[in-house]
Amino acid sequence: MPNPSARAAHADEAASVLHSWCVPSTWQAPTVVGGDGAWLQLEGGARVLDMSSLAECSHLGHQHPRLVRAIAEQAQRLCFVTNQWGARVRAELAEELLTVSGFAGGRVFFTLAGADANENAVKIARLASGQPRGAVVARERSYHGATFMGMALSGDARVREWVDPAALGVHHVPPPYAYRCPFGSTSDDDCGRAAAAAVAAKIDQTGAVAAIAEPNAGTNGIVPPASYWPALRRATRERGAWLIADEVMSGFGRCGRWFAWQQHGAAHAPDLISCAKGLTGAALPLGAVIVSAAVYDKIADRMLNTGLTYCGHPLACAAGLAAVQTYRDEGLIERSRRLGGWMLQRLRALQQRHAVIGDVRGGDGLFAVIELVADRQTRTPLAPWPQMPPALAALLAAARTRGVSFAARGNLILLAPPLVIGEDELAGAIDLLDELIGRHLPTEQAR
Repeated sequence: MPNPSARAAHADEAASVLHSWCVPSTWQAPTVVGGDGAWLQLEGGARVLDMSSLAECSHLGHQHPRLVRAIAEQAQRLCFVTNQWGARVRAELAEELLTVSGFAGGRVFFTLAGADANENAVKIARLASGQPRGAVVARERSYHGATFMGMALSGDARVREWVDPAALGVHHVPPPYAYRCPFGSTSDDDCGRAAAAAVAAKIDQTGAVAAIAEPNAGTNGIVPPASYWPALRRATRERGAWLIADEVMSGFGRCGRWFAWQQHGAAHAPDLISCAKGLTGAALPLGAVIVSAAVYDKIADRMLNTGLTYCGHPLACAAGLAAVQTYRDEGLIERSRRLGGWMLQRLRALQQRHAVIGDVRGGDGLFAVIELVADRQTRTPLAPWPQMPPALAALLAAARTRGVSFAARGNLILLAPPLVIGEDELAGAIDLLDELIGRHLPTEQAR
């Protein structure tokens, strides 16, 4: 008689599971049974190099022994206790986050993921302003989560029909997309300043109490010019609006710093930071809102009506504490900055060889964007956003058969490998990408 556990191990997920961000009836994917470093181990024995850290979250690769050990040891001590009780590991992780963010005197509110971190950041900012329904300014072509408030904050074409942002007090402005500047600027820095000025104007118009923005990396493929964040910080501070940095994707070394805003210096610190993903290296679900001392002073004596049962789960906090310590002990923040610069140089060399590459941006850490065009002079995209060109889909499939998994969205190839990736592994993946662009996206397309 067949072993039930063996049957379960080989079950077809398509027959039982609804998966996110896909048409359910079309979902198909190989089964991952393990991992090591930057590699995924598939059922059947194949190995695949992960060039996207899955959803830009497995910063420490797969099955990092320090994370596995920390989770196991915490499980032996205490699996769970609610927020009505203290947990030592929760306090230790909060102290680490306040240290690496430079938010001395602040506090940390733990969540389950990035979407509810952003929701709670908005709630806390509104509470601190004394306006529970105060207006919030966000950006078009941004992403802040798939809950209803997350969708309202997001300027994402995929979810536009699902929510009315204005009904939730959210107002959008054009993004600092320098390659296709919505303000008509021809200079990257001018585009960044214009985007910050648009936030300022919207605050003046609506009386917004807060603004939320991704300081660097995002799946929208927009990397703001260096002028943007300082100008945004100045604009919000002058107007008394709280500034929320959505560091869900860009945090924990992805952009070469603990948090991407830090490349602009402590004088440009936000008032709140939302984070997740790399917080635990994706070993367990966990998000957080790191609150500055100035915000905490406003809410310390007010009721905080928010939270979910598993917020600050001790097992997840143990993974987070081990992750933060690993980033520090293994020098991975600095390594990401060094390898990211090298990766950007390699990708710009590809741009010189392939006219289909219109722009290459990023490189502050192990995150970079390749934007594909049909015509480099006019910057005509290969397909209307957010559609993916069939040739790019074919390139991704070909790479997978060669043992490398790249991420892409629309006309963009997104490179965000684990911070622990070997230098030879990274070089080999870029060599393969070079080959496949020449085969699937020939320069004849880029007249």
